[in-house]
Amino acid sequence: MSEFTESRPSSETGAHIPASRGPDLAVVDRDEQRLHELGYAQELHRGMGWFSNFAVSFTIISILTGGITTYYLGMYAGGPRVIIWGWLFVGAMVMLVGAGMAEVCSSFPTAGGLYYWAAKLAPEGKAPVWSWFTGWFNLLGQVAVTASIDFGMATFLGFFLNLTTGFAPTPKSLFVIYTIVLVVHGILNTMGVNVIARLNDISVWWHLTGVVVIVGALFILPDAHNHQSLSNVFTKYYDGLGWHFGGHAIWVVLVGLMMAQYTLTGYDASAHMTEETRDAASSGPRGIMTSIWVSVVAGLVLMIGLTYAIPGAIGGDTYSAAAGAGINAPGVLWVASIGRHAAEFLILICLVAQFFCGMASVTANSRMIYAFSRDGAIPGSRFWHKVNKRTRTPTNSIWFAVVGAFILGVPSLYTHKGVAVAFFAIVSVAVVGLYISYVIPVLLRRLRGPNFTPGPWQLGKWSPLIGWLAVTWVALICFPLLLPQFSPTGPYSWNYAPAAVAAVIGFAGIYWLVSARKWFKGPKVQGSAEELAAIEAELSSLG
Repeated sequence: MSEFTESRPSSETGAHIPASRGPDLAVVDRDEQRLHELGYAQELHRGMGWFSNFAVSFTIISILTGGITTYYLGMYAGGPRVIIWGWLFVGAMVMLVGAGMAEVCSSFPTAGGLYYWAAKLAPEGKAPVWSWFTGWFNLLGQVAVTASIDFGMATFLGFFLNLTTGFAPTPKSLFVIYTIVLVVHGILNTMGVNVIARLNDISVWWHLTGVVVIVGALFILPDAHNHQSLSNVFTKYYDGLGWHFGGHAIWVVLVGLMMAQYTLTGYDASAHMTEETRDAASSGPRGIMTSIWVSVVAGLVLMIGLTYAIPGAIGGDTYSAAAGAGINAPGVLWVASIGRHAAEFLILICLVAQFFCGMASVTANSRMIYAFSRDGAIPGSRFWHKVNKRTRTPTNSIWFAVVGAFILGVPSLYTHKGVAVAFFAIVSVAVVGLYISYVIPVLLRRLRGPNFTPGPWQLGKWSPLIGWLAVTWVALICFPLLLPQFSPTGPYSWNYAPAAVAAVIGFAGIYWLVSARKWFKGPKVQGSAEELAAIEAELSSLG
Protein backbone atom coordinates (compact mmCIF):
# COMPACT_ATOMS: atom_id res chain seq x y z
CA MET A 1 0.00 0.00 0.00
CA SER A 2 1.53 3.34 -1.00
CA GLU A 3 2.42 5.81 1.73
CA PHE A 4 0.10 8.45 0.24
CA THR A 5 -2.66 6.27 -1.14
CA GLU A 6 -3.86 4.49 1.95
CA SER A 7 -7.30 2.97 1.67
CA ARG A 8 -10.01 4.96 3.37
CA PRO A 9 -12.03 3.87 6.39
CA SER A 10 -14.59 1.14 5.99
CA SER A 11 -17.42 3.63 5.65
CA GLU A 12 -15.85 4.66 2.32
CA THR A 13 -14.46 1.34 1.14
CA GLY A 14 -17.67 -0.55 1.71
CA ALA A 15 -16.25 -3.03 4.23
CA HIS A 16 -18.97 -5.08 5.89
CA ILE A 17 -19.87 -4.26 9.50
CA PRO A 18 -22.54 -6.38 11.14
CA ALA A 19 -25.65 -4.30 11.64
CA SER A 20 -26.43 -6.13 14.85
CA ARG A 21 -23.52 -4.46 16.58
CA GLY A 22 -25.30 -1.13 16.45
CA PRO A 23 -24.27 2.29 15.10
CA ASP A 24 -21.84 3.18 17.91
CA LEU A 25 -19.91 -0.06 17.61
CA ALA A 26 -19.94 0.28 13.83
CA VAL A 27 -18.29 3.69 14.15
CA VAL A 28 -15.69 2.28 16.56
CA ASP A 29 -15.02 -0.53 14.06
CA ARG A 30 -14.38 2.03 11.31
CA ASP A 31 -12.10 4.00 13.63
CA GLU A 32 -10.11 0.93 14.56
CA GLN A 33 -9.82 -0.15 10.93
CA ARG A 34 -8.51 3.28 9.94
CA LEU A 35 -6.02 3.16 12.83
CA HIS A 36 -4.85 -0.24 11.58
CA GLU A 37 -4.40 1.27 8.11
CA LEU A 38 -2.20 3.94 9.69
CA GLY A 39 -0.12 1.16 11.26
CA TYR A 40 -1.23 1.13 14.89
CA ALA A 41 -3.13 -1.10 17.30
CA GLN A 42 -6.10 0.20 19.29
CA GLU A 43 -4.21 0.31 22.61
CA LEU A 44 -6.04 3.24 24.19
CA HIS A 45 -9.69 3.16 25.26
CA ARG A 46 -11.91 4.76 22.59
CA GLY A 47 -14.57 6.17 24.90
CA MET A 48 -14.89 9.85 23.92
CA GLY A 49 -17.54 11.47 21.75
CA TRP A 50 -16.98 14.62 19.70
CA PHE A 51 -18.10 16.89 22.55
CA SER A 52 -15.53 15.41 24.92
CA ASN A 53 -12.89 15.76 22.21
CA PHE A 54 -13.84 19.43 21.77
CA ALA A 55 -13.93 19.85 25.55
CA VAL A 56 -10.26 18.86 25.93
CA SER A 57 -9.11 21.54 23.48
CA PHE A 58 -11.53 24.15 24.78
CA THR A 59 -10.36 23.48 28.32
CA ILE A 60 -6.68 23.83 27.34
CA ILE A 61 -7.37 27.07 25.44
CA SER A 62 -9.19 28.23 28.59
CA ILE A 63 -9.92 31.93 28.20
CA LEU A 64 -10.12 32.11 32.01
CA THR A 65 -6.49 30.94 32.12
CA GLY A 66 -4.54 32.50 29.27
CA GLY A 67 -6.80 35.54 28.93
CA ILE A 68 -6.55 36.27 32.65
CA THR A 69 -2.87 35.53 33.36
CA THR A 70 -1.50 37.43 30.32
CA TYR A 71 -3.98 40.32 30.44
CA TYR A 72 -1.24 42.55 31.86
CA LEU A 73 0.70 42.18 28.60
CA GLY A 74 -2.19 43.67 26.64
CA MET A 75 -2.44 46.47 29.21
CA TYR A 76 1.21 47.39 28.67
CA ALA A 77 1.34 46.78 24.91
CA GLY A 78 -1.39 48.83 23.27
CA GLY A 79 -4.00 48.99 26.02
CA PRO A 80 -7.73 48.51 25.37
CA ARG A 81 -7.53 49.13 21.62
CA VAL A 82 -5.12 46.24 21.08
CA ILE A 83 -6.77 44.02 23.71
CA ILE A 84 -10.18 44.13 21.98
CA TRP A 85 -9.39 44.48 18.28
CA GLY A 86 -6.25 42.39 18.60
CA TRP A 87 -8.32 39.58 20.08
CA LEU A 88 -10.58 39.54 17.03
CA PHE A 89 -7.69 39.73 14.56
CA VAL A 90 -5.65 36.99 16.24
CA GLY A 91 -8.81 34.89 16.58
CA ALA A 92 -9.31 35.08 12.81
CA MET A 93 -5.70 34.09 12.12
CA VAL A 94 -5.86 31.20 14.58
CA MET A 95 -9.01 29.95 12.83
CA LEU A 96 -6.94 29.74 9.63
CA VAL A 97 -4.17 27.78 11.34
CA GLY A 98 -6.74 25.50 12.96
CA ALA A 99 -8.52 24.91 9.65
CA GLY A 100 -5.27 23.89 7.97
CA MET A 101 -4.58 21.45 10.82
CA ALA A 102 -8.14 20.10 10.85
CA GLU A 103 -7.97 19.16 7.16
CA VAL A 104 -4.83 17.09 7.76
CA CYS A 105 -6.21 15.64 11.00
CA SER A 106 -9.22 14.30 9.12
CA SER A 107 -6.93 12.35 6.81
CA PHE A 108 -4.62 11.03 9.56
CA PRO A 109 -6.55 10.71 12.87
CA THR A 110 -3.81 9.39 15.16
CA ALA A 111 -2.46 10.39 18.59
CA GLY A 112 0.89 11.26 17.01
CA GLY A 113 -0.87 14.11 15.29
CA LEU A 114 1.54 16.71 13.99
CA TYR A 115 4.75 14.71 13.71
CA TYR A 116 2.86 11.81 12.06
CA TRP A 117 1.28 14.22 9.58
CA ALA A 118 4.69 15.73 8.79
CA ALA A 119 6.10 12.28 8.02
CA LYS A 120 3.23 11.41 5.68
CA LEU A 121 3.34 14.74 3.85
CA ALA A 122 7.12 15.25 3.61
CA PRO A 123 8.99 15.00 0.28
CA GLU A 124 10.17 11.53 -0.62
CA GLY A 125 13.12 10.45 1.49
CA LYS A 126 12.74 13.37 3.94
CA ALA A 127 9.97 11.98 6.16
CA PRO A 128 12.19 11.06 9.14
CA VAL A 129 13.84 14.47 9.54
CA TRP A 130 10.57 16.43 9.11
CA SER A 131 8.81 14.10 11.53
CA TRP A 132 11.66 14.27 14.05
CA PHE A 133 11.82 18.06 14.35
CA THR A 134 8.05 18.55 14.18
CA GLY A 135 7.72 16.11 17.06
CA TRP A 136 10.37 17.81 19.16
CA PHE A 137 8.89 21.26 18.58
CA ASN A 138 5.49 19.89 19.59
CA LEU A 139 6.95 18.17 22.65
CA LEU A 140 8.66 21.40 23.69
CA GLY A 141 5.45 23.40 23.27
CA GLN A 142 3.30 20.80 25.02
CA VAL A 143 5.52 20.68 28.10
CA ALA A 144 5.85 24.47 28.16
CA VAL A 145 2.11 25.10 27.87
CA THR A 146 1.47 22.74 30.79
CA ALA A 147 4.11 24.61 32.79
CA SER A 148 2.68 28.04 31.90
CA ILE A 149 -0.87 27.03 32.83
CA ASP A 150 0.02 25.60 36.23
CA PHE A 151 2.59 28.31 36.95
CA GLY A 152 0.00 30.99 36.20
CA MET A 153 -2.52 29.21 38.41
CA ALA A 154 -0.02 28.94 41.28
CA THR A 155 0.70 32.66 41.09
CA PHE A 156 -2.99 33.59 40.92
CA LEU A 157 -3.70 31.23 43.82
CA GLY A 158 -0.96 32.97 45.82
CA PHE A 159 -2.72 36.30 45.20
CA PHE A 160 -6.06 34.78 46.26
CA LEU A 161 -4.54 33.43 49.49
CA ASN A 162 -3.03 36.84 50.17
CA LEU A 163 -6.47 38.44 49.92
CA THR A 164 -8.27 35.82 52.00
CA THR A 165 -5.66 34.83 54.61
CA GLY A 166 -2.86 37.38 54.48
CA PHE A 167 -0.44 34.80 53.05
CA ALA A 168 2.57 36.58 51.53
CA PRO A 169 3.75 34.58 48.50
CA THR A 170 7.43 34.30 47.64
CA PRO A 171 9.08 32.68 44.60
CA LYS A 172 9.82 29.60 46.73
CA SER A 173 6.30 29.26 48.14
CA LEU A 174 4.77 29.77 44.70
CA PHE A 175 7.03 27.07 43.32
CA VAL A 176 5.82 24.69 46.03
CA ILE A 177 2.19 25.45 45.09
CA TYR A 178 3.10 24.93 41.42
CA THR A 179 4.61 21.54 42.20
CA ILE A 180 1.56 20.43 44.19
CA VAL A 181 -0.79 21.45 41.36
CA LEU A 182 1.30 19.51 38.83
CA VAL A 183 1.27 16.38 41.00
CA VAL A 184 -2.51 16.54 41.49
CA HIS A 185 -2.98 16.85 37.73
CA GLY A 186 -0.75 13.83 37.24
CA ILE A 187 -2.77 11.78 39.72
CA LEU A 188 -6.09 12.72 38.12
CA ASN A 189 -4.80 11.70 34.69
CA THR A 190 -3.79 8.26 35.94
CA MET A 191 -7.43 7.56 36.84
CA GLY A 192 -8.47 6.90 33.24
CA VAL A 193 -9.85 8.74 30.22
CA ASN A 194 -13.49 8.40 31.33
CA VAL A 195 -12.78 10.45 34.47
CA ILE A 196 -10.88 13.05 32.47
CA ALA A 197 -13.60 13.22 29.80
CA ARG A 198 -16.28 13.81 32.45
CA LEU A 199 -14.24 16.57 34.11
CA ASN A 200 -13.56 18.22 30.76
CA ASP A 201 -17.28 18.16 29.92
CA ILE A 202 -17.94 19.92 33.22
CA SER A 203 -15.12 22.35 32.44
CA VAL A 204 -16.85 23.59 29.26
CA TRP A 205 -19.92 24.68 31.19
CA TRP A 206 -17.80 26.06 34.04
CA HIS A 207 -15.90 28.26 31.59
CA LEU A 208 -18.96 29.53 29.73
CA THR A 209 -20.96 30.13 32.90
CA GLY A 210 -17.91 31.68 34.53
CA VAL A 211 -17.52 34.21 31.72
CA VAL A 212 -21.19 35.22 32.05
CA VAL A 213 -20.88 35.64 35.84
CA ILE A 214 -17.59 37.57 35.64
CA VAL A 215 -18.68 39.91 32.86
CA GLY A 216 -22.07 40.45 34.47
CA ALA A 217 -20.45 41.36 37.78
CA LEU A 218 -17.98 43.73 36.10
CA PHE A 219 -20.77 45.57 34.28
CA ILE A 220 -23.21 45.72 37.18
CA LEU A 221 -21.14 46.23 40.33
CA PRO A 222 -18.77 49.17 39.58
CA ASP A 223 -20.25 52.58 40.35
CA ALA A 224 -20.51 55.30 37.73
CA HIS A 225 -16.99 56.61 38.36
CA ASN A 226 -15.24 53.27 38.66
CA HIS A 227 -15.14 51.95 35.12
CA GLN A 228 -14.16 52.96 31.59
CA SER A 229 -16.42 54.56 29.03
CA LEU A 230 -17.38 52.29 26.16
CA SER A 231 -15.40 54.62 23.90
CA ASN A 232 -12.24 53.93 25.89
CA VAL A 233 -12.89 50.19 25.85
CA PHE A 234 -12.63 50.09 22.06
CA THR A 235 -10.32 52.98 21.18
CA LYS A 236 -7.93 53.90 24.03
CA TYR A 237 -4.24 53.25 23.30
CA TYR A 238 -1.49 52.85 25.89
CA ASP A 239 2.23 52.12 25.49
CA GLY A 240 4.07 50.93 28.58
CA LEU A 241 6.88 48.94 26.94
CA GLY A 242 9.38 51.80 27.11
CA TRP A 243 10.75 51.68 23.55
CA HIS A 244 11.41 54.94 21.67
CA PHE A 245 12.83 53.92 18.28
CA GLY A 246 11.15 54.97 15.06
CA GLY A 247 8.04 52.93 14.31
CA HIS A 248 8.02 51.40 17.78
CA ALA A 249 4.21 51.52 17.81
CA ILE A 250 4.21 48.59 15.36
CA TRP A 251 6.30 46.60 17.82
CA VAL A 252 3.94 47.56 20.66
CA VAL A 253 0.96 46.20 18.71
CA LEU A 254 2.77 42.97 17.81
CA VAL A 255 3.67 42.35 21.44
CA GLY A 256 0.12 43.16 22.55
CA LEU A 257 -1.27 40.59 20.12
CA MET A 258 0.67 37.88 21.96
CA MET A 259 -1.87 37.95 24.81
CA ALA A 260 -4.53 36.53 22.49
CA GLN A 261 -2.01 34.36 20.64
CA TYR A 262 -0.97 32.57 23.84
CA THR A 263 -4.56 32.15 25.00
CA LEU A 264 -5.71 30.63 21.70
CA THR A 265 -3.23 27.75 21.91
CA GLY A 266 -3.50 24.04 22.68
CA TYR A 267 -6.25 22.95 20.31
CA ASP A 268 -3.97 20.27 18.86
CA ALA A 269 -5.25 18.27 21.85
CA SER A 270 -8.23 17.25 19.70
CA ALA A 271 -5.79 15.57 17.29
CA HIS A 272 -3.83 13.86 20.07
CA MET A 273 -7.07 12.43 21.50
CA THR A 274 -8.35 10.98 18.21
CA GLU A 275 -7.33 7.41 19.12
CA GLU A 276 -9.68 7.72 22.11
CA THR A 277 -12.49 9.43 20.14
CA ARG A 278 -15.34 7.84 18.20
CA ASP A 279 -15.74 8.85 14.52
CA ALA A 280 -12.25 10.36 14.82
CA ALA A 281 -11.84 11.55 11.21
CA SER A 282 -14.78 13.93 11.69
CA SER A 283 -14.81 14.46 15.46
CA GLY A 284 -11.13 15.47 15.66
CA PRO A 285 -11.37 18.32 13.09
CA ARG A 286 -14.73 19.35 14.55
CA GLY A 287 -13.14 19.49 18.00
CA ILE A 288 -10.31 21.70 16.73
CA MET A 289 -12.54 24.21 14.96
CA THR A 290 -15.31 24.35 17.57
CA SER A 291 -12.86 24.90 20.41
CA ILE A 292 -11.32 27.85 18.57
CA TRP A 293 -14.46 29.72 17.53
CA VAL A 294 -16.25 29.22 20.84
CA SER A 295 -13.13 30.49 22.64
CA VAL A 296 -12.88 33.53 20.35
CA VAL A 297 -16.51 34.52 20.93
CA ALA A 298 -16.53 33.89 24.69
CA GLY A 299 -13.08 35.48 25.02
CA LEU A 300 -14.21 38.66 23.27
CA VAL A 301 -17.04 39.02 25.78
CA LEU A 302 -14.56 38.47 28.61
CA MET A 303 -12.05 41.02 27.23
CA ILE A 304 -14.78 43.65 26.93
CA GLY A 305 -15.89 42.99 30.51
CA LEU A 306 -12.34 43.09 31.91
CA THR A 307 -11.47 46.29 30.08
CA TYR A 308 -14.74 48.03 30.93
CA ALA A 309 -14.10 47.46 34.65
CA ILE A 310 -10.67 49.16 34.70
CA PRO A 311 -11.13 51.97 37.24
CA GLY A 312 -9.73 55.46 36.67
CA ALA A 313 -8.05 57.02 33.66
CA ILE A 314 -5.96 54.85 31.35
CA GLY A 315 -2.32 55.35 32.33
CA GLY A 316 -3.26 56.57 35.80
CA ASP A 317 -2.01 55.18 39.09
CA THR A 318 -4.52 52.28 39.30
CA TYR A 319 -3.86 51.20 35.71
CA SER A 320 -0.09 51.29 36.11
CA ALA A 321 -0.20 49.50 39.45
CA ALA A 322 -2.43 46.75 38.06
CA ALA A 323 -0.31 46.25 34.95
CA GLY A 324 2.76 46.07 37.17
CA ALA A 325 1.13 43.24 39.11
CA GLY A 326 1.70 41.00 36.09
CA ILE A 327 -0.28 37.76 36.26
CA ASN A 328 -2.35 39.20 39.12
CA ALA A 329 -3.40 42.31 37.15
CA PRO A 330 -7.09 41.28 36.79
CA GLY A 331 -7.31 40.58 40.53
CA VAL A 332 -5.85 43.99 41.39
CA LEU A 333 -8.29 45.66 39.00
CA TRP A 334 -11.26 43.78 40.42
CA VAL A 335 -10.42 44.71 44.01
CA ALA A 336 -10.22 48.37 42.97
CA SER A 337 -13.37 48.22 40.86
CA ILE A 338 -15.86 45.99 42.72
CA GLY A 339 -14.34 45.48 46.18
CA ARG A 340 -12.27 42.74 47.80
CA HIS A 341 -14.97 40.17 48.58
CA ALA A 342 -16.60 40.29 45.13
CA ALA A 343 -13.12 40.11 43.58
CA GLU A 344 -12.31 37.02 45.64
CA PHE A 345 -15.37 35.28 44.23
CA LEU A 346 -14.40 36.07 40.64
CA ILE A 347 -10.81 34.94 41.25
CA LEU A 348 -12.11 31.65 42.64
CA ILE A 349 -14.11 31.06 39.44
CA CYS A 350 -10.91 31.60 37.43
CA LEU A 351 -8.85 29.30 39.67
CA VAL A 352 -11.23 26.37 39.14
CA ALA A 353 -11.11 26.96 35.36
CA GLN A 354 -7.31 27.11 35.48
CA PHE A 355 -7.23 23.83 37.40
CA PHE A 356 -9.34 22.16 34.69
CA CYS A 357 -7.06 23.69 32.05
CA GLY A 358 -3.85 22.29 33.55
CA MET A 359 -5.43 18.87 33.95
CA ALA A 360 -6.44 18.75 30.27
CA SER A 361 -3.01 19.97 29.20
CA VAL A 362 -1.32 17.06 30.98
CA THR A 363 -3.78 14.73 29.19
CA ALA A 364 -2.90 16.01 25.72
CA ASN A 365 0.81 16.25 26.51
CA SER A 366 0.94 12.64 27.69
CA ARG A 367 -0.75 11.36 24.52
CA MET A 368 1.81 13.11 22.37
CA ILE A 369 4.65 11.64 24.45
CA TYR A 370 3.01 8.20 24.25
CA ALA A 371 2.75 8.39 20.46
CA PHE A 372 6.24 9.82 19.97
CA SER A 373 7.64 7.06 22.18
CA ARG A 374 5.63 4.43 20.31
CA ASP A 375 7.72 5.38 17.29
CA GLY A 376 10.98 5.30 19.27
CA ALA A 377 11.80 9.03 19.15
CA ILE A 378 12.34 9.71 22.88
CA PRO A 379 15.20 8.27 24.96
CA GLY A 380 13.73 5.40 26.97
CA SER A 381 10.82 5.10 24.54
CA ARG A 382 9.92 1.57 25.57
CA PHE A 383 9.25 2.77 29.12
CA TRP A 384 7.31 5.91 28.14
CA HIS A 385 5.15 4.01 25.67
CA LYS A 386 3.80 1.53 28.23
CA VAL A 387 0.03 1.50 28.68
CA ASN A 388 -1.61 0.89 32.04
CA LYS A 389 -3.50 -2.37 31.58
CA ARG A 390 -6.28 -1.39 33.99
CA THR A 391 -7.10 2.12 32.77
CA ARG A 392 -5.79 1.81 29.16
CA THR A 393 -3.94 5.12 29.63
CA PRO A 394 -0.21 5.93 29.14
CA THR A 395 0.61 6.39 32.84
CA ASN A 396 4.38 6.69 32.38
CA SER A 397 3.95 9.39 29.75
CA ILE A 398 1.68 11.30 32.10
CA TRP A 399 4.48 11.56 34.65
CA PHE A 400 6.99 12.44 31.92
CA ALA A 401 4.76 15.46 31.15
CA VAL A 402 4.53 16.42 34.83
CA VAL A 403 8.28 16.19 35.47
CA GLY A 404 9.09 18.07 32.24
CA ALA A 405 6.82 20.96 33.27
CA PHE A 406 8.37 20.92 36.76
CA ILE A 407 11.87 21.32 35.30
CA LEU A 408 10.79 24.21 33.07
CA GLY A 409 9.51 26.08 36.13
CA VAL A 410 12.74 25.74 38.15
CA PRO A 411 14.38 28.94 36.74
CA SER A 412 11.66 30.99 38.47
CA LEU A 413 13.59 30.38 41.70
CA TYR A 414 16.74 32.00 40.36
CA THR A 415 15.65 34.49 37.72
CA HIS A 416 15.78 38.22 38.44
CA LYS A 417 12.20 39.30 39.08
CA GLY A 418 11.65 35.56 38.90
CA VAL A 419 7.91 35.01 38.69
CA ALA A 420 7.05 37.49 35.93
CA VAL A 421 10.15 36.88 33.82
CA ALA A 422 9.90 33.09 34.14
CA PHE A 423 6.19 33.09 33.32
CA PHE A 424 6.47 35.06 30.12
CA ALA A 425 9.50 33.06 29.01
CA ILE A 426 7.51 29.84 29.49
CA VAL A 427 4.59 31.40 27.60
CA SER A 428 6.91 32.30 24.73
CA VAL A 429 8.41 28.81 24.61
CA ALA A 430 4.91 27.29 24.58
CA VAL A 431 3.63 29.42 21.70
CA VAL A 432 6.79 29.13 19.58
CA GLY A 433 7.08 25.37 20.07
CA LEU A 434 3.42 24.64 19.45
CA TYR A 435 2.79 26.95 16.52
CA ILE A 436 5.89 25.87 14.61
CA SER A 437 4.76 22.26 15.03
CA TYR A 438 1.21 23.28 14.02
CA VAL A 439 2.25 24.92 10.79
CA ILE A 440 4.88 22.46 9.51
CA PRO A 441 2.24 19.90 8.42
CA VAL A 442 0.14 22.72 6.93
CA LEU A 443 3.18 23.89 4.95
CA LEU A 444 3.99 20.35 3.79
CA ARG A 445 0.37 19.79 2.82
CA ARG A 446 0.57 22.92 0.63
CA LEU A 447 3.85 21.83 -0.96
CA ARG A 448 2.23 18.43 -1.58
CA GLY A 449 -0.39 20.08 -3.79
CA PRO A 450 -3.03 17.73 -5.25
CA ASN A 451 -1.09 14.63 -4.13
CA PHE A 452 -3.06 14.47 -0.88
CA THR A 453 -6.00 12.22 0.00
CA PRO A 454 -8.40 14.26 2.16
CA GLY A 455 -10.60 12.84 4.86
CA PRO A 456 -14.29 13.60 5.34
CA TRP A 457 -13.46 17.09 6.70
CA GLN A 458 -11.80 19.19 4.00
CA LEU A 459 -11.35 22.80 2.86
CA GLY A 460 -11.90 22.32 -0.87
CA LYS A 461 -10.91 25.26 -3.09
CA TRP A 462 -10.10 27.43 -0.04
CA SER A 463 -7.32 25.12 1.12
CA PRO A 464 -4.39 26.91 -0.65
CA LEU A 465 -5.35 30.41 0.52
CA ILE A 466 -6.02 29.31 4.09
CA GLY A 467 -2.83 27.25 4.24
CA TRP A 468 -0.46 29.97 3.00
CA LEU A 469 -2.01 32.63 5.23
CA ALA A 470 -1.56 30.30 8.22
CA VAL A 471 2.12 29.72 7.37
CA THR A 472 2.77 33.45 6.98
CA TRP A 473 1.12 34.28 10.28
CA VAL A 474 3.10 31.73 12.28
CA ALA A 475 6.37 32.98 10.78
CA LEU A 476 5.47 36.50 11.89
CA ILE A 477 4.53 35.76 15.50
CA CYS A 478 7.85 34.17 16.45
CA PHE A 479 9.64 37.54 16.50
CA PRO A 480 7.77 39.24 19.37
CA LEU A 481 7.98 36.03 21.39
CA LEU A 482 11.74 35.48 21.09
CA LEU A 483 12.93 39.08 21.43
CA PRO A 484 12.76 41.29 24.56
CA GLN A 485 9.26 42.71 24.72
CA PHE A 486 10.16 45.51 27.16
CA SER A 487 12.98 48.04 26.85
CA PRO A 488 16.03 47.58 29.10
CA THR A 489 14.47 50.09 31.49
CA GLY A 490 11.12 48.29 31.49
CA PRO A 491 9.76 46.01 34.23
CA TYR A 492 10.42 42.64 32.55
CA SER A 493 13.30 43.36 30.19
CA TRP A 494 14.90 39.90 30.04
CA ASN A 495 13.47 37.01 28.02
CA TYR A 496 15.14 33.61 28.43
CA ALA A 497 12.77 31.94 25.95
CA PRO A 498 15.40 31.87 23.14
CA ALA A 499 17.78 30.00 25.45
CA ALA A 500 15.10 27.44 26.36
CA VAL A 501 14.08 26.91 22.73
CA ALA A 502 17.72 26.67 21.63
CA ALA A 503 18.50 24.14 24.36
CA VAL A 504 15.73 21.74 23.35
CA ILE A 505 16.17 22.14 19.59
CA GLY A 506 19.94 21.93 20.04
CA PHE A 507 19.49 18.66 21.89
CA ALA A 508 17.14 17.33 19.21
CA GLY A 509 19.53 18.45 16.46
CA ILE A 510 22.64 16.93 18.01
CA TYR A 511 20.73 13.76 18.88
CA TRP A 512 19.61 13.56 15.25
CA LEU A 513 23.08 14.08 13.78
CA VAL A 514 24.90 11.80 16.18
CA SER A 515 22.41 8.96 16.45
CA ALA A 516 18.76 9.26 15.43
CA ARG A 517 19.34 9.80 11.69
CA LYS A 518 20.76 6.27 11.59
CA TRP A 519 17.69 4.57 13.05
CA PHE A 520 14.68 6.91 13.24
CA LYS A 521 12.56 6.29 10.15
CA GLY A 522 9.49 8.24 11.23
CA PRO A 523 6.21 6.65 12.35
CA LYS A 524 6.54 2.90 12.21
CA VAL A 525 4.00 0.14 11.72
CA GLN A 526 3.41 -1.84 14.90
CA GLY A 527 2.84 -5.09 13.06
CA SER A 528 0.69 -7.07 10.67
CA ALA A 529 -3.09 -7.23 11.04
CA GLU A 530 -2.68 -10.39 13.13
CA GLU A 531 -0.06 -8.75 15.37
CA LEU A 532 -2.21 -5.67 15.91
CA ALA A 533 -5.14 -7.90 16.85
CA ALA A 534 -2.92 -9.79 19.30
CA ILE A 535 -1.84 -6.54 21.00
CA GLU A 536 -5.48 -5.47 21.37
CA ALA A 537 -6.56 -8.89 22.63
CA GLU A 538 -3.86 -8.88 25.30
CA LEU A 539 -4.87 -5.43 26.56
CA SER A 540 -8.57 -6.41 26.57
CA SER A 541 -7.89 -9.58 28.56
CA LEU A 542 -5.82 -7.75 31.16
CA GLY A 543 -8.04 -4.66 31.45
